[in-house]
Amino acid sequence: MIKKNSNYLTIEEVISIPEFQDTSISEDGQRVAYVRKTPDWDNNTYRQHVWVYDGNIDKSYPLTIGKNESLHPRWSPDSQNLAYLSPVGEGNERKKQIFIQTSQDMGAIQISHEEQSVENFKWAPDGKGIFFTANRPETEKMKLRKKLYGEFTNIDQDFHFNTLYYLDIEKGKQKTNTLYNLPKDLYEKNATQDNQKDQKHNEISIPIIDSMDLQIQNYDVSPNGKTVVFITTPTPRMIDLLKKEIYILDLNSKEIEKLETTSHHAQNVMFSHDGSKICYGRYVKEKMFFNNIELEIYDLKSKRVTQPILDIDENVIPVRWIEEGILVIWQEKTNYRMGILSEDGKMTPLVGSNDTVAIHPSITSDGKNVAYIKATSQEAPEIYLNDRCVTELYKYYEGKVKSQKEIIHWTTKDGLKIEGILSKPIDYDSSRTYPLIVVVHGGPIGTSLAIPTMNKYQPIEQFVEKGFIVLEPNYRGSAGYGEAFRKANYRQLGLGDYEDIVSGMDVLIEKGMVSSENVGIVGWSQGGYISAFCATYSNRFKAISVGAGISNWMTYYVNTDITHFTRFYLGKTPWEDEEIYRKTSPMTYINNASTPTLIQHGEKDSRVPVPNAYELYRGLKDVGVETKLVIFKGMEHGSDKPGIHRVILKQNLDWFSHYILGEPADESRSY
Repeated sequence: MIKKNSNYLTIEEVISIPEFQDTSISEDGQRVAYVRKTPDWDNNTYRQHVWVYDGNIDKSYPLTIGKNESLHPRWSPDSQNLAYLSPVGEGNERKKQIFIQTSQDMGAIQISHEEQSVENFKWAPDGKGIFFTANRPETEKMKLRKKLYGEFTNIDQDFHFNTLYYLDIEKGKQKTNTLYNLPKDLYEKNATQDNQKDQKHNEISIPIIDSMDLQIQNYDVSPNGKTVVFITTPTPRMIDLLKKEIYILDLNSKEIEKLETTSHHAQNVMFSHDGSKICYGRYVKEKMFFNNIELEIYDLKSKRVTQPILDIDENVIPVRWIEEGILVIWQEKTNYRMGILSEDGKMTPLVGSNDTVAIHPSITSDGKNVAYIKATSQEAPEIYLNDRCVTELYKYYEGKVKSQKEIIHWTTKDGLKIEGILSKPIDYDSSRTYPLIVVVHGGPIGTSLAIPTMNKYQPIEQFVEKGFIVLEPNYRGSAGYGEAFRKANYRQLGLGDYEDIVSGMDVLIEKGMVSSENVGIVGWSQGGYISAFCATYSNRFKAISVGAGISNWMTYYVNTDITHFTRFYLGKTPWEDEEIYRKTSPMTYINNASTPTLIQHGEKDSRVPVPNAYELYRGLKDVGVETKLVIFKGMEHGSDKPGIHRVILKQNLDWFSHYILGEPADESRSY
């Protein structure tokens, strides 16, 4: 009989744990703004709110509450004002606009009134204005087309580009004051008229890159406020994210220059502290998802390009360039690190060593203060100001038992060294044999981390409470283990993944920890694909759950919004090499299937389109395998509703409890 402990977090408690995002530190180093995301159970949604920790009073407080949400906080250069985005309007007409809060005691004021949502913004260095990106207003030609014929899309032709705007803060405040002093009918009339004026470049928000049919992916403003550097792609399509180019805009002359550096630009372009150089991430080799991204520095005067020499076999991402060097972040196995990188390649670490996940950093221009989110195997993610924790997420775990997490290692038959996270019950008994659940992360360039569980797709803590032990393998292709490991699944999808997983299972079985007769596997996205592959390729599992998984690479290739992903990993198109598409597809082995399989999928998933779910379901049904298909209405590749997360977790827990532990199926349940 498996012993149960009722003090583990429940599914509802796991979903209710707040998630921290997007830190912003004030230049005086005294305050940290951050986003706190929590579920609104009554309205079945998640709410994002900007909170501020004020070191002067050692207290945190929210800027918005309830349905009045906020996100993307950024302090003004003088630390006096905090700008953020907040949705305005009702229903599908809600658009994110820029608000400014001048103090805790005074309310925020809306300063942008755009027809389209503001997606990203930065303060002008003088603090008098704000640069932001937003989609261009709909053209009169497009409006006429809709009126005459209704809505349709010419695939790979109808693109809605964004552009970069500049907003004068004082004029934005004046506009808001004028509008809000009017009756509602006149307010709405004036707002409509002003939106029409915005399309003609009025004096409130001015498009400064309006002549280019390109999508702006990232940008920065020079310290003197006279120049903008920006990265573009030829279209907004995901498939074009590897066709980036860098441009420089002179704000006085309006001249735009394309930088002839390299075609391998990746992300995060920024100016040096004195404006003489820029840096950005670039692919070291060919533009492939699994190749390393390194830093490149471009001298704007000499046109000389250099790369700091680093002994880091992983992606290095720049965050901010200060006088001491460039704040960068990178991953090392199951750790996330950050440090200050000098131009000659010297790295000054900022946080911890092993057993540390430090993400979303922000730093003051003098380099003396840094804010970030940090978690360890024993500590939940918290906001830190320098080395001091300023939030209290740990309270959600008080009085609760957490699974014991450890990192284990094994070697595959083809010589790859694999790591995995093993979660065991608090009362683990080494003399016993346990049932096992394998939880497979997505990506494949993802990583399972040894931090307290906040997983909203696989009920890890509840599995452990039931008496399972849980293995989360960082299979070939996972991030954090170097470029060669990330590309080790090239033309080995499914087959290599299977070897990584079963070899880890075999180690636990050989040690007497796990019963070979009681093993299940569950995953979402790429993890769902690996679970689907195991469902048809193998009979080693007693129960399987496939979440948003690929079942047929051919079906996937012609339907997904990231077609290039398939070409990169399988090497060729299906028209060039049908055999590799067959060999790596779960459907190829459908006649071998024998394991009860739960399939969960979003109705509107464009990343892994829903035909993949129907194809696997029909195949399993036809060969007589017990299966259940759940389609979540309106859901894309992942859910943004706590209620959906709740039922996904409950269905997975019940599926494995029934088919592995032998618990009776409760047909009376509403899900």
